[in-house]
Amino acid sequence: QVQLVESGGGLVQDGGSLRLSCAASGRTFSSHAMGWFRQAPGKEREFVAAISWSGGTTYYADSVKGRFTISRDNAKNTVYLQMNNLKPEDTAVYYCAADLRFRRVGVVTRTDEYDYWGQGTQVTVSS
Repeated sequence: QVQLVESGGGLVQDGGSLRLSCAASGRTFSSHAMGWFRQAPGKEREFVAAISWSGGTTYYADSVKGRFTISRDNAKNTVYLQMNNLKPEDTAVYYCAADLRFRRVGVVTRTDEYDYWGQGTQVTVSS
């Protein structure tokens, strides 16, 4: 059974930092693109960051560029999202996702192109 399990969320003050992890089990995703999305109450799920299967290409939403960093450790089958200078508008449930296409060139930014999703981890930024 394939599972993506996010961790590292929590409550942090404006300007603080958190590091999210997404651990995959049931299969290896070392040759697959992965990404992070978030969903705030009453809003649609939105793209946050994506990383290519090799880790050589990354892409960010404008709203997080310069503050968030996506990375991966293929030996650990894990993807990370380092979030710095957090703002109240970053408050949301954060989800990681995995693409099944083998060694897809580039990154994936659309929700409908991902095949597996985690259950999410809550990030709350207080002002």
